[in-house]
Amino acid sequence: MRKAVTEAAQDSTRTATYLFWRTGQILEEDHGRGAVELPSQRSLYRLLEKLSAGKHTTGSARTRRSLADRPDGPFGERSAAAPGELMQMDSTPLDVLVRLDDGVPARVDLTGMIDVATRSLTAAVLRPTTKSVDASVLLARTVTPEPMRPGWAQALAMSRSALPFRRLLDIDARLEHAAARPVIVPETIVVDQGKVFISRNFRASCNFLGINFQPVHDASGWEKGHIERMLGSVGTLFAQFLAGYTGFNAERRGRHVEQQPLWSLLELQELLDEWIVVWQSRPHDGLRDPLHPGRMFSPNEKYAALVETAGYVPVALSADDFIELLPATWRAINAYGVKIKHRTYDDQALNPLRQQRSGVKDRKDLWEIHYDPYDVSRIWVRDHWNGGWITLFWKQLHRVAAPFGELAWDHTRRTLPGASEEQLADAVADLLRRAHQGPADSGGAGGRAGLSRRDRRVAARTKSSPPSTPIAPKEPPADRLADGEAGPADDAPEENIAKVIPMSIFDPFTEADKRW
Repeated sequence: MRKAVTEAAQDSTRTATYLFWRTGQILEEDHGRGAVELPSQRSLYRLLEKLSAGKHTTGSARTRRSLADRPDGPFGERSAAAPGELMQMDSTPLDVLVRLDDGVPARVDLTGMIDVATRSLTAAVLRPTTKSVDASVLLARTVTPEPMRPGWAQALAMSRSALPFRRLLDIDARLEHAAARPVIVPETIVVDQGKVFISRNFRASCNFLGINFQPVHDASGWEKGHIERMLGSVGTLFAQFLAGYTGFNAERRGRHVEQQPLWSLLELQELLDEWIVVWQSRPHDGLRDPLHPGRMFSPNEKYAALVETAGYVPVALSADDFIELLPATWRAINAYGVKIKHRTYDDQALNPLRQQRSGVKDRKDLWEIHYDPYDVSRIWVRDHWNGGWITLFWKQLHRVAAPFGELAWDHTRRTLPGASEEQLADAVADLLRRAHQGPADSGGAGGRAGLSRRDRRVAARTKSSPPSTPIAPKEPPADRLADGEAGPADDAPEENIAKVIPMSIFDPFTEADKRW
């Protein structure tokens, strides 16, 4: 029975009856059929209760696996004495339904980062599905001040907080209109074995920013317990107060949650950003000073104390730095341009590099391409000869009315496996157009303008995922613009512009005199 209990540690939860049956099977395998007689059911229940004490053998599978993977011996902890010395990152589904485009309700993923020394939640990102670029965006938001938003109370400003605002402002001018969330540059980031964090893109982003990358062992959630507990606090202190809260499992979910007035993804992201600023001023039980053990400090107070000894160095990310954080792939530059996932990109600036070798022997003389999974309208080619980036636009950009992500493109490719690039572009544009139109007037069998449930979900997630790069590169050529979209080439000649008649300044005192 002890062997049966050990086998059940990583399996799905079963009842005691199965464990009794499995115990009999083990006896037959070791000693033969009928060699050992099992005791009565009452005796088996008493024996199982003793052997499975504290192991949750017939209880929660998640708790059972966590207890089974826990190491023996006393627990240790790596201390951090400076902001950014040790930070942890993780991602989890948020227990809230959001309203995506076309009214589709869905859950989203929450990716967050916490500083161990100060317990500061430096950034958090909400996405319909988490990708490696989202983890890189989280790094960028961590080293960037959080700006004050319209409608936020002035009490949330950094100038009103416990942070040393005046001294930091002399070093970093970006903090003048910042919210009360410290800017922390990571030195070491601890992540789990999720494919988002151990991806080549996230490793390259950490290497670019000079951050030590430290993944934990398999099934070792306690090695990043601070972020695990932090994500739990988001659920209890933030998520459960929102409309559309689902609970963390099906047993805790209410009826017709999807019929509640749900927040959109962008609105929920702004609410979360505001809540993070409030969290920074909340006393934390894990922040106590040996000289004042009876007092709890807030993350901002702890940061203000540690920054006096650790110092502060601002890291300002340029547009090129944001491009560096995007996922990378390696391609050849052909006569027609660059092709990625059946999409062709080209620009006149690419002429000197066509059908040329990059000189990077480790990559078989291919060229480094960076792209945004949430915006297929453009890519960036690293100029290995002269340095810098070359922006290439999609050749079929004129066929779509708005940028979209790879989720809609991959879904359409699976639906039309033999279609050409032009046909795929038209199919994606038609999918987004029909999803935007809403239900069909005829009320036919197709429903929702002929869209399946899968089509609606893909279209909603695509439109709810904004581009990852907060930069404004050059405008696409006029022939790449969508129908009806104006560009620099469409500007009228200067001589055709109508004469501008200046408007006189309104004088309220003069107008008042006229009434008398």
